[in-house]
Amino acid sequence: MPVQPMKSIAAVAISNKSFGVPEIMAAGIITSGVAVVLGVTGLMELAYWLIPLSVVRGIQLAQGLNFAMTAVKYIRKEQDLGKGKSTGQRPWTGLDGLILAIVACCFIVLVNGAGKEIQRQNQHERNEQQSEDETHNEANLNPTVRRSKKFLEKLADAMPSAVIVFLLGLILAVIRKPSAVKELRAGPETIRVVHISRHAWRDGFIKGAIPQLPLTLLNSVIAVCKLSKDLFPEKQVRATSVSVTVGLMNLIGCWFGSMPCCHGAGGLAGQYKFGGRSGGCVAALGALKLVLGLVLGGSMLRVLVEFPVGLLGVLLLFAGVELAMAARDMSTKQEAFVMLVVTSVSLVGSSAALGFPEKINTNVTVHINFDNNRKK
Repeated sequence: MPVQPMKSIAAVAISNKSFGVPEIMAAGIITSGVAVVLGVTGLMELAYWLIPLSVVRGIQLAQGLNFAMTAVKYIRKEQDLGKGKSTGQRPWTGLDGLILAIVACCFIVLVNGAGKEIQRQNQHERNEQQSEDETHNEANLNPTVRRSKKFLEKLADAMPSAVIVFLLGLILAVIRKPSAVKELRAGPETIRVVHISRHAWRDGFIKGAIPQLPLTLLNSVIAVCKLSKDLFPEKQVRATSVSVTVGLMNLIGCWFGSMPCCHGAGGLAGQYKFGGRSGGCVAALGALKLVLGLVLGGSMLRVLVEFPVGLLGVLLLFAGVELAMAARDMSTKQEAFVMLVVTSVSLVGSSAALGFPEKINTNVTVHINFDNNRKK
């Protein structure tokens, strides 16, 4: 299962200079402790079955649109990622220009397109009819054209578009600053146990853990399980196991300065979009990061900071679109209404802690009104 930094904690750390490493670690440990307790007691599994699908779809749609809008900002404007601010319009030309980003977008569209449709129960008849039409159309094609079409489809499926774009970005990063290669140093960073004071525990809980908890429980556990069921219907992922793994990785790593991480629907949708179909791709990525960390340590950041932000925006754009498309199965007006209200509340920047009760209240109210109208 993909992992990603806890966004609320990271946002507080970027915007608040007094929120340092001890506070970040404290927030991660507290958030993860709650996740483990909810998982072990079975309360997370209960929440998974009680929270309506339309609420989860609203969260996924909001998260996907948020990713996409951020991606467009990355593509259109130059960024100071350390401060989270735009610094001006991105030029058309150059090693991080608009033309490069547009070419990368076109390349991913040509290779991946909209992606393959996932079979769902309510789409069975439509997919059967579509399959019959495609078979009939292929039968009318010239044999040479048919073979060429199948070859191109297999080539597109096998081509790792995201990896190619990422490698291109690394090459451009080295070209942008050749001296960064000379600054690389062999060996890992020194690992130390982080000392967390009483003040750090308090700030970590109030400023970091409280706003992060709803995101972790909803997007990193419940939404991930729902999306996993959509993408891989033949595999069963339990909310209990996902909640416990989120907690354990941070309860161990945060004591040694590891950035608090969690699973995420956006990461899962992005890996699926770019060809990931098993845990093998996540394991390979993790092994590569482990090797790089042990061989180069923190010195590799000198190269990564030169990575073209426009290309980063392109990858984020398609990951966001893939996540947002999970909401397309809301077929009734009632479900769509709840989903869109949830999306609206989530997108305006409201606190997730305040927004979640509003989402559930909307869903309950709509169901009550729907039942009353049906009785009339």
